[in-house]
Amino acid sequence: MLVPITDIHDDRLSDYVRLTDVALRKKLETENGLYMAESSKVIQRAIAAGHRPRSVLADERWLADLAPSLTKAGGDGEGGDIPVYVCDEEKLQEIAGFHLHRGAIAAMNRPALADPRAMLEAVGSGPARIVVLENLVDHTNVGAIFRSAAALGVDAVFVTSDCADPLYRRSVRVSMGTVFQVPWTRIDGWPRSAKMLSECGYTTAALALTDDAVALDAFSRLEVCSAKDSKIAIILGAEGDGLRDSTIAAVDHSVVIPMAGDVDSLNVAAAMAVACWELRTVHTP
Repeated sequence: MLVPITDIHDDRLSDYVRLTDVALRKKLETENGLYMAESSKVIQRAIAAGHRPRSVLADERWLADLAPSLTKAGGDGEGGDIPVYVCDEEKLQEIAGFHLHRGAIAAMNRPALADPRAMLEAVGSGPARIVVLENLVDHTNVGAIFRSAAALGVDAVFVTSDCADPLYRRSVRVSMGTVFQVPWTRIDGWPRSAKMLSECGYTTAALALTDDAVALDAFSRLEVCSAKDSKIAIILGAEGDGLRDSTIAAVDHSVVIPMAGDVDSLNVAAAMAVACWELRTVHTP
């Protein structure tokens, strides 16, 4: 349902106001059960994953690009019963507070999170690689990790209760919508819940600078990694501080990426990509 917008203060646009205020948006989005999908490409990927828009705000020039996805979500190219607020680029920027890439943003209904054990069981009995993110606070890093996870064949991502929201606007945008491709959920009671990973057959490997850490390439040659049915959980910690001591004590192995040039570590998103490439399973292209 196309709804022309002439007044940028229209009350119906409340989901789209003050998008740049991180603290406010985190509160509003959680309380209202929504997340923001920014750009027509991200909206398309969200709808393709089965997520339904509560509404869409778009530059009229991008309606044709959105029409197939609006048809999938609402039954016709105008969104059916989904309000599609339409205005020009100038009004769109005034409402959102910044320039919107590819001229559209949608308030999406937030899906219910899966049970962690059920997600592990859904991965199946073959070889698997999952990633656990402990207390990452940078939404850019979370988004970049999901993009690498999709590209490198990661089967699932688990985020701890204190980790940044993968469905926050910046995380979704940086992930290029791949956050909708990789199964993920929150894992409570971490690191005690690392026991659940072991119960489901996973060897847990923390990327950590410890005295007894094994070099990544050496770890990848161990039987637990090279076996045809190997299951590895790669655990990464907060930017700067790294993993908690209690987490390192709870896992099976500590693993380090050897560095040159007097560099002690990589950015957490880069480290994840390196580790997942080295530990990739046979089904990864």
